[in-house]
Amino acid sequence: MKSTGIKQLAKNNKAYHEYFIEEKFEAGIELCGTEVKSIRQGKVNLKESYCTIKDGQLYIRQMHVSPYEKGNIFNRDPVRPRRLLMHKREILKLHAKVKQDGYALIPLSVYLNGPYVKIGLALAKGKKLYDKRESAAKKDAQREIERKMKTH
Repeated sequence: MKSTGIKQLAKNNKAYHEYFIEEKFEAGIELCGTEVKSIRQGKVNLKESYCTIKDGQLYIRQMHVSPYEKGNIFNRDPVRPRRLLMHKREILKLHAKVKQDGYALIPLSVYLNGPYVKIGLALAKGKKLYDKRESAAKKDAQREIERKMKTH
C-alpha cells in the first residue's frame, strides 16, 4: 500500500532571508540506502547547501546527511555532492537562467512524497543588505497591524 502524504523533513529558512525566490521546482535525489534511512529520521541539514549544474547534470552540494547509526561500513561522506533528478529540458532551462544576471539555485526543503525523497529547489536572486532590512521592517509592520486588529 502506497502512502501519498507529503512529510517535511528539513527546511532552509535562511534561503528566504538571503534571497528573493523567483520560481520553485521539485527534484528527486540520488541516494544510497543508509542515506535514505538517515533522511527518513530527519537527520539532514540544508543550511549551507547550494546547487550546481555540471555536464548537463544537476548536483546539490554541502547538504549534510548525518551518518546512519546502524550503517557502519555502508555509510558515505555526509557532505558529498549528490545528483538531483530532473528532466533534461528543465535542467537546460535552469542552466540558461543561472548563467545570466546573478541567479542561483537554492534548495528550500527536503520532504517525503510518498516513498520518495524530494528536494524543493528555487531559482533565486541574492538580496542586498538594504533589501534584508526592508523585508524585516515589512514583516514587523505586518505583525504590528495584526496585533492591533486582535486587540480591537
